Amino acid sequence: MWELDYWIQSLGVTVVAAPAMLLAVLGLLSLLGRLKSEQTISRIVQCGVVVGLMASLALLGLMLVTGRRHIEFGFGHWVSIPNYDFWIKFEFDRLNVPFVLLTFILCGTISAFSTRYMHRESGYVRFFVLFALFQLGMIVTSLACTIETLFAGWEMVGLSSALLVAFFQERPAPVRNGLRVWIVYRVSDAALLMASVVVHHLTGSGDFDNFLGRAAWPEGHGSLEGSSALLVGLLLLLAAAGKSALIPFCGWLPRAMEGPTPSSAVFYGALSVHLGAFLLLRASPILDVSPPLCVVIVVLGLATALFASLAGRVQTDIKSALSFASLTQVGLIVAEIGFGLRYIALVHIIGHACLRTLQFVRAPTLLRDYNAIENAIGDRLSPGAVPMSRRLSDRVAAWFYRLALERGYFDAVLTDYLVRPFVRAFEWCDALERRWTHFLSGDPTPASDKADRSPSSLDDLA
Repeated sequence: MWELDYWIQSLGVTVVAAPAMLLAVLGLLSLLGRLKSEQTISRIVQCGVVVGLMASLALLGLMLVTGRRHIEFGFGHWVSIPNYDFWIKFEFDRLNVPFVLLTFILCGTISAFSTRYMHRESGYVRFFVLFALFQLGMIVTSLACTIETLFAGWEMVGLSSALLVAFFQERPAPVRNGLRVWIVYRVSDAALLMASVVVHHLTGSGDFDNFLGRAAWPEGHGSLEGSSALLVGLLLLLAAAGKSALIPFCGWLPRAMEGPTPSSAVFYGALSVHLGAFLLLRASPILDVSPPLCVVIVVLGLATALFASLAGRVQTDIKSALSFASLTQVGLIVAEIGFGLRYIALVHIIGHACLRTLQFVRAPTLLRDYNAIENAIGDRLSPGAVPMSRRLSDRVAAWFYRLALERGYFDAVLTDYLVRPFVRAFEWCDALERRWTHFLSGDPTPASDKADRSPSSLDDLA
């Protein structure tokens, strides 16, 4: 029995250590300037992915043979003071084991595709370093057993995703859209951090066992009830909405298509976009004790699916159309979680992630095939779509078309009513600080202070 526990613990550590070592090796060698060969980078990445995948499969086999449904292991008790405990702990159960296997399989597939797609790209090494950071973030988030550990992985996923959106940094559009994605992620991260603070205040610990129950997923019973469960659930829902591009944060998803096709496939089409739904699945015991929260989740999911379905019909490029198609399915997955269909939502995530990965990877060659067919026949291929004006009046059709074309005006609403008030408050504080600085120094306030102020970046983000 002791030997079995030893092997289980060793395999669990290997699952987390494999992507961590991959990131450490790529990062260190790139800093030392030793990564010169694309073939060497490809072998290192494939080795890290295969080791993590084999350890995950072996651990799954041991869980099935021994009948264990919940395995925990940690890396020490870091802080222990009255009303506050902090340690790094991971767990394997019916939810995160499939998600970990999905992560390793899709990351391995995309890494093999990327070695050819990114061939002779100037940022080849940088791409795979960020790719390794993303993979580590996904594994840490999936296996986290404390909200602090989950937040660490959540941050790694967000940082790597935003940097890969801005991968082609010599052009202004990717950098601008990467900054927009990073701003939305900051809102999501702030909501998750606030949820962590509230959970610590209510339970004295961020351990999932304390507020989500000690039973294996999805049979846990949350210790939070009433208004406490509703507050924590709403904060987690806000975090999930930002990460999964739910309304009103759906504007960042088509902007993320500025990144390379491999990152669009595995991040925003397959894994990263489902991370919010995964968070709601992990917090399902809180949903069970708060029916109003379930209603909000269902409404938000269905509204997102309806809007994404509408917006996807008017997109003029294939990657944006695929991004809204992904968002439609994510909205349905979130609605399934609100209805309490936990296993259906998990199967939906796995199937949808595999399908979108295939479609994003196939997209460039699909366009090339269509181009070849059109050149052969000497004419454009018919889209075969029925105009909306045949089913609705022209005025209503035009209104829906404009709404879909402008992507629901969500970016403009967030910029004008959420971001701009903060910017104006910061500008007022900056002007006040300058006024007092000049007053204390004995110099009159220059009239050119306002004129010299750099233009707001909000116009660049719009």
